Amino acid sequence: MMIIQLTGLSGAGKSTLAVGVKPLLEKQSLKVEIIDGDVYRKTLCKDLGFSKEDRMENIRRLGEVAWSFKNRADIIMIAAINPFEAIRNELKEKYGTKTIWVKCEIPVLLKRDTKGLYKRALLHDEHPDKLFNLTGVNDTYEVPASPDLVIDTSGEPASQSVLTFYEFLLRSRASYLS
Repeated sequence: MMIIQLTGLSGAGKSTLAVGVKPLLEKQSLKVEIIDGDVYRKTLCKDLGFSKEDRMENIRRLGEVAWSFKNRADIIMIAAINPFEAIRNELKEKYGTKTIWVKCEIPVLLKRDTKGLYKRALLHDEHPDKLFNLTGVNDTYEVPASPDLVIDTSGEPASQSVLTFYEFLLRSRASYLS
């Protein structure tokens, strides 16, 4: 069983990678679970805000959910912004997670802006729709110090990023089992 933490800014492609790689892994007869940070924010973590402490607790809970799947999945992927190195390291120490940094440049994220978050974060401070806590714009994102893999989605098609991720997972699983 492997737990993978996909970290990166909103819109970088964390969930896209997880959802894209899942059927490829299942064709290899692997059982796969995806823990999507956006989904769990609305359920298990709905009591949390966006302070540093709450963001860390959010990831801590997602780590516990991932661990609870250990007997029913071969690969468990946590797709969440996960902005702080300390909590990424905590998951690595506690659960042996591998960290994948899904990197994407801000200008590309501004063009994608699927949720309209970047537009809101860049409004003037007095605007009623201003978003003050967008990770990477006006809130902290600590770049992973030593990720197991970096996938830069800024300039390559999603299909190529999924393939890179898939090949990494197969190599990691093979070395994990040997």
